[in-house]
Amino acid sequence: MATFLHRIGRTAFRRRWLVVLLWALVLGAVGVAAANGSGPQTTNVTLPGTEAQRANDLLEKQFPAANADGANARVVLRAPGGEKIDSADNRAALKATLADVQKSSAHIAKVSDPFAAKAVSATGTTAYSQVTYSVPDTELTDRDHSGLDKALESGRDRGLTVEASGNALRPPEESHTAEVIGFALAAVILLITFGSLVAAGLPLVTALVGVAVSMAAITALSGPFELNSNASVLATMLGIAVGIDYALFIVSRYRSERAAGYDAEEAAARANGTAGSAVVFAGLTVVIALAGLAVVNLSILTAMGLAAAGAVAVAVLVAVTLMPALLGFAGERVVGRGRGRFVRRFLPGRAAASGPTSAASATGPTSAASATGPTSAASATGPTPTGPATGPARAGSPETGLAHRWIAYVLRKPAKVLVLAVLALGVIALPATRLELGLPDDGSKSASSTQRKAYDMLSQSFGPGFNGPLTVTVDNEDPAVARTGAAELGTSLKDLGDVAAVTPAVFNKAGDTALITVVPKSAPGSDATKELVGDIRSLADRTGADSGARALVTGTTALNIDVSDKFSKAIVPYLALVVGLAVLVLILVFRSVLVPLKAALGFLLSVLASLGAIVAVFQWGWLKDLIGLEQTGPLMSLMPILMVGIVFGLAMDYQVFLVTRMREAYVHGADARTAVADGFRHSATVVTVAALIMITVFAGFVGSDDAMIKALGFGLAVAVAFDAFVVRMTIVPAALALLGNRAWSLPGWLDRILPHVDIEGEKLARAEPVPPLPEQPGRRPAHGYSGRG
Repeated sequence: MATFLHRIGRTAFRRRWLVVLLWALVLGAVGVAAANGSGPQTTNVTLPGTEAQRANDLLEKQFPAANADGANARVVLRAPGGEKIDSADNRAALKATLADVQKSSAHIAKVSDPFAAKAVSATGTTAYSQVTYSVPDTELTDRDHSGLDKALESGRDRGLTVEASGNALRPPEESHTAEVIGFALAAVILLITFGSLVAAGLPLVTALVGVAVSMAAITALSGPFELNSNASVLATMLGIAVGIDYALFIVSRYRSERAAGYDAEEAAARANGTAGSAVVFAGLTVVIALAGLAVVNLSILTAMGLAAAGAVAVAVLVAVTLMPALLGFAGERVVGRGRGRFVRRFLPGRAAASGPTSAASATGPTSAASATGPTSAASATGPTPTGPATGPARAGSPETGLAHRWIAYVLRKPAKVLVLAVLALGVIALPATRLELGLPDDGSKSASSTQRKAYDMLSQSFGPGFNGPLTVTVDNEDPAVARTGAAELGTSLKDLGDVAAVTPAVFNKAGDTALITVVPKSAPGSDATKELVGDIRSLADRTGADSGARALVTGTTALNIDVSDKFSKAIVPYLALVVGLAVLVLILVFRSVLVPLKAALGFLLSVLASLGAIVAVFQWGWLKDLIGLEQTGPLMSLMPILMVGIVFGLAMDYQVFLVTRMREAYVHGADARTAVADGFRHSATVVTVAALIMITVFAGFVGSDDAMIKALGFGLAVAVAFDAFVVRMTIVPAALALLGNRAWSLPGWLDRILPHVDIEGEKLARAEPVPPLPEQPGRRPAHGYSGRG
């Protein structure tokens, strides 16, 4: 792997104009495809294999008119000052408003009359009208949305309170504030770390290219593959974070190789062969974890996982191909003048003689023996055989940073540190035992939105359960059996305690399928309504056994229950898949059994602690004002398993970049405790900076108006903080110190059958540097390259 990527790095550096041109062509091609895409992203959610989905499929087949693809809206109108809505003036205002709604779009098929449909509240103050369109919501234009908004405003001008809900309303405007905030904060961190505008800018440029390619590809594929609208948000979130981090690893290693005495071309090649190998491996684990979400067999989750996995794969390709080319253009300006003040004070320091590039030496996996640091590799094979005293300081050189003091403390009291860290994460994880799941509805929207106002008006006037009606289907090939079953079930449903109303059964033309609507007394997300769904399903089973007719239950609450059941059944096999894969791959990389097991347990701690933090903030409302959270409530059902997939991949990133350096020191003769200390000091900088960038990028999405995106951004930010700083930089060194030599042991029979993966670039350390190519017309020299053109 290292040798192959070394060749790619050299070629990209030498043929930098060609590489840039190829990426420009790729971006142009996917951009054209996106512009000519066949359709917008869907908002539909399907749940194959669940009872609610079977009922929906039956309705689509037997009641096509009731399940038309057209958009819909529900307009809620309330008389002013407690007046009756059917008074002469208010009735005239209502009819004029609904007439404006009818004229608001050429695609409106019908606007119902509330008085004819008996859609007036018992108090007589509120009514609602059902609006149906002849086209899907994805085909509505800005003109259609503006027309509906103006019609609603006309009703308000007439003195009525008018709000609306439904998918025909204008979708929330897509904001890129989160991406801008993430990029800005990442730029600041990179500038402080590198002390060079060019070095700080390169990761941002490559991340932008990767995200642009990914987003264009997702837009082009959203129509044919019906990608959910949240897929692009997740892909953007991860694409920015890993794109910057992966490029950071390579730039840092490049600076380290320059400090070791290699010329620009060879330094870029070696950086690609060493740090690039770790980037490929880390990216592969993220891709596998995200693509593995397909095992849940839920279309929305599969789409989000595959879209995000694609963005990560593009980020890896950009890092190992475009970054070496850009290093060829940047030349000496990547090195910079000195380490930032923040890095000198808080991160691993080096002797003053180390110069500005000493920060870069702490860049994770290296090709040199840890006993001498990167310089030993340079002295052995590089062009400047000045011995280990030059370049980045060796292990044991003066250390003054916070990282040095921290690892010294951890190694003095590993048992105490380990117990306290595990207990702390355990306490934070406790709220996760109260996790509540559900699907988002209008009740979870911002209190200032018209959808939420309409939801509240309907709950107040028609009862809490009006916003979450349950649909019961009864069918049989014999119409007589279907009618008998529907009659028996309809009578029995009225006797259930939490039922507010049961509509008479409505049959299709064939008479073999009936539809019954049940309105609960309690709110859609309440435990009472969930219990009612269970009672109806039990009653349906008994009715089916007696009459022979099949009865199914669907509706928002029924969908929530089925989703929760589906995820609870899928989480164990999914965890077994990703954790099992992690253990196997890490055994291959680290040639150890205990290290992978420790990594898996640490990952589980990170996930549970982050879920606990999400519950405390988004369900219980702790500190909700700090993140602008208006409405607390259940988390979206797919959140836990999505968090597992993403956090697993990111956790393995830090595991690779931190522990690989520790293993390298150990295999080159250091004792177990010294190997932990040396590996930590050499990799703490890059892990810290990478984690800070990830945290800032994810935290930027906390400002989103979408409750799911806000929760996901918050959860990923705290998960990265827990995993990087508590698990990887506290629990990992403490556990390795306690395990000693046993941490790196591998049964002989397993050692013989496992292939050797050169992720540290040991072959490059033993290889002679490749001489530069002969000068060609128009080609500038690589050594001492000026950086222009």
